[in-house]
Amino acid sequence: SEKLLKVAASVPRDNLVSPGTCFGKFTKTQKFRLSVTALDFLAPYAKYKVWVKPGSEQSFLYGNHVLKSGLGRITENTAQYQGVVVYSMADVPLGFGVAAKSTQECRKVDPMAIVVFHQADVGEYVRSEDTLT
Repeated sequence: SEKLLKVAASVPRDNLVSPGTCFGKFTKTQKFRLSVTALDFLAPYAKYKVWVKPGSEQSFLYGNHVLKSGLGRITENTAQYQGVVVYSMADVPLGFGVAAKSTQECRKVDPMAIVVFHQADVGEYVRSEDTLT
């Protein structure tokens, strides 16, 4: 954004690699891990979405996986291990994760089974305030 570029202009060129938003980091095994800072950019274009019930929002925001009992809705034809964006029932993006079960499996699974593996959520802004870049 223009505001970010104006702030970046005050930093000496030797100390600045590039202005912008950090989408994630590479792990030691050279795999890319998305961070929560990418959520605002990815959420509008997400093909697969999961909505969680109000009672499970707080649990997800504390870093826990989404259980079947907390699942509100899920996009049709979501495959197992597919990346998903997690929304509240009010369509507010909360974070993202990986579908532990497909849409069809979610219908007949135990209520305490994990349906979405947690990857990142907006609660990380508070939990990892000092290390989030």
